[in-house]
Amino acid sequence: MTGSPQRAAAVADEVLLARAYLNRVVEPASVPLWRFVRAVGPVEAAERVRCQDVPDDVRDVTSARHAGVDPHADLEAAARHGIRLVVPESADWPHFALAALEHAAVARLRTYDVEPERYRRTGEPIPPLALWLRGPLDPSGLAVRAAGIVGSRRSTRYGDTVARRFARELAERDVVVVSGGAFGIDTAAHDGALAAGGETVLVSAGGLDAAYPAQHRVLFGRVAASGLLVSEHAPGASPRRGRFLVRNRLVAAFATGTVVVEAGQRSGTRNTVGHCARLGRPIMVVPGPVDSAESVGCHDLLRDERWAATLVTSAADVLAVVGGLGDLAGDAAGEVVGEVAGTGVAAGGGTAGGSHAAPDRTRARRAGRLRRVLDALDDRSRAVFDSFPSGCAVQPDEVVFASGLTVSEVLRSLPVLELAGLIEQYDGGFRIAP
Repeated sequence: MTGSPQRAAAVADEVLLARAYLNRVVEPASVPLWRFVRAVGPVEAAERVRCQDVPDDVRDVTSARHAGVDPHADLEAAARHGIRLVVPESADWPHFALAALEHAAVARLRTYDVEPERYRRTGEPIPPLALWLRGPLDPSGLAVRAAGIVGSRRSTRYGDTVARRFARELAERDVVVVSGGAFGIDTAAHDGALAAGGETVLVSAGGLDAAYPAQHRVLFGRVAASGLLVSEHAPGASPRRGRFLVRNRLVAAFATGTVVVEAGQRSGTRNTVGHCARLGRPIMVVPGPVDSAESVGCHDLLRDERWAATLVTSAADVLAVVGGLGDLAGDAAGEVVGEVAGTGVAAGGGTAGGSHAAPDRTRARRAGRLRRVLDALDDRSRAVFDSFPSGCAVQPDEVVFASGLTVSEVLRSLPVLELAGLIEQYDGGFRIAP
């Protein structure tokens, strides 16, 4: 095997080969195979799939390809094109981004045997068995500070302008822009991030050895030079319609929140929105002209309370959702954070209050500042903060239990609360900052 990039992750060759095989032997997001690999591990799973010594549901999905997959050839082809394979055993696997997908998958297992057809057309909420990557961006940090920007392939000038501007301004604030590399809004989003010298992630529905659409060969190259190309499909795999729908769950997972810029009434963008909802990812929508067919879907999303979509009209609105508290409003936000953190110094350098202020007035001011910070937090972060006991440190799993939120929601909120000076690391856990 010629793939030195694969060895860099210090993962045993037998594991890489097993996962490369399993990733190719069925289409992505297969519930039976994912459940089987989870139960017996990738190496044993690959051996048993090859000889078809597997449960009936696994045999049903693997029988067509089990004898025709050559993982050595896939890894060698990847190495020729500068593509690397990362697996859950790799140090740079995007565990944080995929935690919500893992949680959704475990929940899906409880219903799959009685509802096996539930997500057949739109894509099961199942984590990938492996990922093919090309580009320097470290995938392990995905979804920490990232915005998905998606929308119509038949975008208007209005949509392209908005998507490009949002992406450029977000990239200038160190937000990773995630999209799917298609015509229209996807292209504008990638272009905007690249124009700002920022990082962008392109999730493809085919092998990374060839761009799809072919006209985007230059775009794929620019993304690979500074950001990240991602696919579940080995080199040589061609995109298919169903693969785009399944791919969309990764776009949703890799972004902290996703913005829909334009969408027609029957837009495929709704598929990505559905994945966002299942993963608990925030959904943001840009309103458009009332007479534009490409904004009908956006207005429907805003009108339908089931999606809990947030209307956004600027990159600052998006940053308020996917960023931290320090992104609120420039110096004013820095002043709030600095004062609540107890420094007594505003961002501009002045003191937070006179040295001879009465104690009760000082306490009142601090309480007022605390309310301002709490009001600026998203609902999830406020719920996490409210779950902290006073006077002792707690572990994240204790916060999960106390708040009733998911593990991924708590893990995403802890850095926000720490940046705001509301909590601090202490004794191996976290506590309310004194």
